[in-house]
Amino acid sequence: MGSIRKKLAVLGSTGSIGQQTLQVVRAFPNRFHIIGLSAGKNTDLLARQINEFKPRFVYFSDKRSHIANAEYEFLSLEDIARHPQVDIVVIATAGKSGLNPTLAAVKAGKTVALANKESLVMAGEIITNAAKKNGAQILPIDSEHSAIWQCLNSEAQKATRLILTASGGPFYRYLPSQLDRVTVKQALKHPSWHMGRKVTIDSATMMNKG
Repeated sequence: MGSIRKKLAVLGSTGSIGQQTLQVVRAFPNRFHIIGLSAGKNTDLLARQINEFKPRFVYFSDKRSHIANAEYEFLSLEDIARHPQVDIVVIATAGKSGLNPTLAAVKAGKTVALANKESLVMAGEIITNAAKKNGAQILPIDSEHSAIWQCLNSEAQKATRLILTASGGPFYRYLPSQLDRVTVKQALKHPSWHMGRKVTIDSATMMNKG
């Protein structure tokens, strides 16, 4: 008998981490099934994802848009995250939009694959307490957090210090005097990673290390 496929809801499916998640699902179709997808305003890509994965639940924030020739139930992010049919919730949205669905998922006892670090910055204690109370599991999937989590899980001795490294971004080797004159256009040209505008700016300003 084959193993039962895990049902995934990918919130932020059109972003970089959301798209990487869908690549994993494509590689392991016998292990994962997409049941929910969400996006902000990139409904063109979302429509293609819906056509490919046939999710039951969908959300997008651009109310002017309509995705034709697709059958789905339009639910809020929170309702998708807490839905009884969902096993794993991937929170790959940017900024504060990840907070409420993260809380909804942990209160429902879900396994939460969390890339949205802002949620923990805003309400870390509330989220972790709710996870403990409801038997939810939080798995960090953002690069730095996942690396730290994996290292700590494999180390018997307690760590006394953590050091976060950085790739350097577009302003690597810039002098402080040069940073006074950089532009948004320059900041958006990350040499190593292709990310959304907000995440790219947060990377350039080092806000994502905060």
